[in-house]
Parts: sequence; C-alpha cells; structure tokens
Amino acid sequence: MDLYLPIANLSVNALLIVGLGGIVGLLSGMFGVGGGFLTTPLLIFYGIPPMVAAASAASQVTGSSISGVYSHLSRDTVDLRMGGVMVAGGLVGTLLGAAIFSVLQRIGQIDTVIALLYVLMLGSIGLMMAQESIGALVAMKRGQPAPARRRRHHPLVAALPMRWRFYASGLYISPLAPFILGIVSGILTMLLGIGGGFVLVPAMLYILGMQTQVVIGTSLFQILFVTMATTMVHSLTTKAVDLVLAFLLLLGSVTGAQIGTRLSMKVRPEYLRVVLAFIVLVVAIRMALGLGWRPDEIYTLDIL
Repeated sequence: MDLYLPIANLSVNALLIVGLGGIVGLLSGMFGVGGGFLTTPLLIFYGIPPMVAAASAASQVTGSSISGVYSHLSRDTVDLRMGGVMVAGGLVGTLLGAAIFSVLQRIGQIDTVIALLYVLMLGSIGLMMAQESIGALVAMKRGQPAPARRRRHHPLVAALPMRWRFYASGLYISPLAPFILGIVSGILTMLLGIGGGFVLVPAMLYILGMQTQVVIGTSLFQILFVTMATTMVHSLTTKAVDLVLAFLLLLGSVTGAQIGTRLSMKVRPEYLRVVLAFIVLVVAIRMALGLGWRPDEIYTLDIL
C-alpha cells in the first residue's frame, strides 16, 4: 500500500515503514535502549532524505518516550532535579544544533555530515560495546564473576565549581556537568534525530556516576522534553518534519517494543549485548560504505 509523504516528497510502502518502526521498537524493547539511533539510518537506506529522516525520527522518539516516562515517574525512578538541569542544557543544545543545521543546510553539506556523524558515533560505541560484551561472555564461559562497576564521577566533573546535591542520584557535584551533557544531547538530537539515550545512559553512569536505578528514567525524562523542543524547532526552521512518516514509525514501534520486552526476558543479557553491538557495527559499516558508493544518478533536479 503506497502512501505519499508530503515533506519527504516521495511515495513509500506504508506497511514497510510500519514494519521498519516495528523492527526498531523490537530492538528497543529487547536491548533497553531507544531505537532512535537506528531509525534515521534505516530510513536513509530506504531512500528518505537524511534531513527529513533525522527530523521525523525525533518526532517518533517523542511519542514513544511518553509511556516510559510515566512508568518511571510512578516508580519514583526519576531524579527530577538532575533531569531539570539536563533538560535546560538540552534546550540550549537544541538551539545551537538548529544554528549548525541551518549553516550546513545552506552550504549543502547536511546530508554528508549526518552520515559522517553516524559512522563515527555508531562505530565507536559499537566497538566499545563489543569489547565489553565479549569480555563478559568469556568471563561467563570460564565461570568468573563479571567485575563490579565502581560508581564514581569523572575527575573532570569533580573539578567543576558550584556543587549541588542530587539526592535521588546520590551525588554532590556541579550542575555544570549535567548541563553540558544536556547541551551535547540537544545538539545530537537536532542533527541526527536520535533521542540521545544511547549516549546519555553511558555518560550518566560513567561520567556523572549516577545510581543505576534512576539513570534510565532520568534519561527518558530529558529525552522527552528535548525531542519535543527539537520537533518544534525543526517544524519552524527546517520544515523537515514529516508527521505522516513519524506516525507510521510510531505505530510500528509501539507494537514492536512490547514484543521485544517479552523476548528480552527469555535470553541472557550477555548474548543480547553481543547482538546489539553487532547490529550497531553493521549499520555503521553500511553508512560508511554509502559515503563512498557512486550513486546511479550523479545529478538530481529538485523542483521547489
């Protein structure tokens, strides 16, 4: 069933887009990470313009984050003070990201930059995940316990001035650290359409040293508001948000996430991490190859 996307300016198979959203939701539910980091590359592989793919993926992440935030709030696993500081930083990052997006769009390099950032980000994170997960598997096969993670914030965070107490996270650190982290997340969300959780969660654990039980909820809280702001900014500036595309993706991802959550309960987490690392690396390699492939049509005409 073909459906015309007014902003992307092309016709797509609606069932295929719903299925793509379902795959992303399935992975999200299985691995406990937001699917935004895979949505944009998969849309680009399908033929959606990178600018529209990034903007619409952010809209989808907003919709899929609402139920998660509500669930974590009801379980009191959100550090609202930490989340508020990160949201403030994320809003600043969104505005900075919009300015960068506008400059890159004006010089005609936005598509290339999006692809390059994805290759660098997914490649580096995928390699780190593969190293850690394979090490955990080897230790499990040998019957050795996995090394416990020491919860301590980074020395650079300790050097920042003006400390606040974040009781839910068990921290006494400068608010500048989560604020800067929020700025980085906002810029990435604006440029790439990712929710940011893929970057935020490790940073909150290993840089800020937050308690594990509040990391996911606080990350989702920040993602919800930053993706809302990103969608609004994209709508007013780039006008690249395709609501029809976002709705189809959301329709599939909600169903896929439920199935993925059930599957995750039947598979050991060590194996899940290895599979996720493999998927991330495959997407990064495919994006890298796409940067070097010669297109079938070198020149295209865009009628405005």
